[in-house]
Amino acid sequence: MKKKIILTVIGLSLALYSCDKNNNDPNNNEEGAVKTEAEAAALVNAAYVPLQWLNSYNSAFLEGLTEVLASVSEDVAAASQVSRLDLHTQNDVVIELFSDPYTSIGAANLAIAQIEAAPVSASLTQAQKDYQIARAKFIRGHSYFKLVQAFGEVPILTSDAIVGERRPIDEVYRQAVDDLTEAAEHLPAYDAQKSNPSQAAVNAILAKLYLTWGQIPVTVAEIQSIANSQTDPTKPAPDVTKLQKAVEYADAVIANTQYHLLPNFNDIFGVNNENNAEVIFSVRHDGDDIDDFGNHQTHCGFTWPKSPRTDPHLCYADATLKDRIPAGDARKFLSYVTRVEYTDGTIDTLDWPVSVVRPGKWIHRTAASNVLTATDEQPNNIDRIDYRYAEVLLIKAEALFFRNNAADALPLVNQLRERAGVATLSSLTEQDLYDEWDKEFAFELKRWFNLVRWRTYISTVKTALEGFEYIKDDYVSQASIAAAFPGVEGINYPLYVKLHNNQLAKKTNLKGRLYRLPIPTGYEYEDLGITPQNPGW
Repeated sequence: MKKKIILTVIGLSLALYSCDKNNNDPNNNEEGAVKTEAEAAALVNAAYVPLQWLNSYNSAFLEGLTEVLASVSEDVAAASQVSRLDLHTQNDVVIELFSDPYTSIGAANLAIAQIEAAPVSASLTQAQKDYQIARAKFIRGHSYFKLVQAFGEVPILTSDAIVGERRPIDEVYRQAVDDLTEAAEHLPAYDAQKSNPSQAAVNAILAKLYLTWGQIPVTVAEIQSIANSQTDPTKPAPDVTKLQKAVEYADAVIANTQYHLLPNFNDIFGVNNENNAEVIFSVRHDGDDIDDFGNHQTHCGFTWPKSPRTDPHLCYADATLKDRIPAGDARKFLSYVTRVEYTDGTIDTLDWPVSVVRPGKWIHRTAASNVLTATDEQPNNIDRIDYRYAEVLLIKAEALFFRNNAADALPLVNQLRERAGVATLSSLTEQDLYDEWDKEFAFELKRWFNLVRWRTYISTVKTALEGFEYIKDDYVSQASIAAAFPGVEGINYPLYVKLHNNQLAKKTNLKGRLYRLPIPTGYEYEDLGITPQNPGW
């Protein structure tokens, strides 16, 4: 029996993603036929809007699945469930992670069909048609890659009706590769607006795709065997041919002189630094009142400016996380923020005993300096960087390393260490490679994918939790905290008790089934008819 999925594209905004916002209706012409470039662009832009939704939900999800992030605010119950690893098929964040890419795919399918059928004219040239179809194929390939990493076997949709059966993992990867490579033929080598797709963006995604595919995705049978245990699946020998493809696509990005590491790590981030030379592809956000969904990595990661004692929507799970990056490493300043100043002299202490360490890469800064100064509010209008040059260097380094070529991988890792102002390595171990990913990409939504790809997810999270501060019995109640820290004033007792309970729940709920996410219901909690469910759910 075929396993069917039926989704409905709902709430689909046709606001132009990065084009003329005055031409946002693809059906404002006679009989709905596509006649102009603006109408074609509007159709394709509809496929990019769900990427904004997905990006914002991912800020709660992908880090929350690991040891790194906690959500203890009652304002965001679905995110709190994720950060406790208490998942279920009606969790709103899981639903978004599954359904948003399909909304993009369905819109892309519709756009491709209608643009292909449109006649060539002075208002819609063949070159313009090719470019808009390339944009649609780019976002479709990007979406399939996200889906197959998180859910394994997923449907490949062939129409805007969004009906299909679950397909083998390799087939989904091939579909993503086909879409991205076909898109590259008609995309520019470089686009100054980094939320627009380019050949460089295609090459960066394909490098990551082959790196992931080449390390052999976990199978249903493997997850079934560990679904209810705290055991990682055995890591098999990699597909070195696919890893070589990762190297080649990374090299294609490196060869493009428009992209390079910025000398100062802290200049990568912030509204004033958008579209810099390190950014390869970003998700555009103009803010809640302008685009369909603002960037919640900035709002939720730094929720209540000048109110440090108020529970943040998202925060780092433990005080010890900031010690992962040593003093003197330039990446520490924005990755783990313990102190923020404001222009009026107000100071937020974001650490024990008042509050908790926050991610700072998406904080709205008033100036670039050695002191983190922030605006009084945190609007959601920072573009989120999806791929940047540093990731391409680590993709190539990892592919080389697992092809038994650590010698050529080493200088790529050392480029990042040199930029960070820390000592370079004389040799490269597997753990060195993992640590560099962690330091370079704190709160950039990479970690869960990394741990799953490396097949170290369970052991990494379990070991980290065992060494955390807030999981200790001292934090079980206000009374126990007061007894453990006599004479300490200003302790935010409720916050630390919540963090303690969050870590205990995560430790209990950490199971092998989390190598894949549950296939959820639809947006309206309707059964999508997808069987079988992923193991353990």
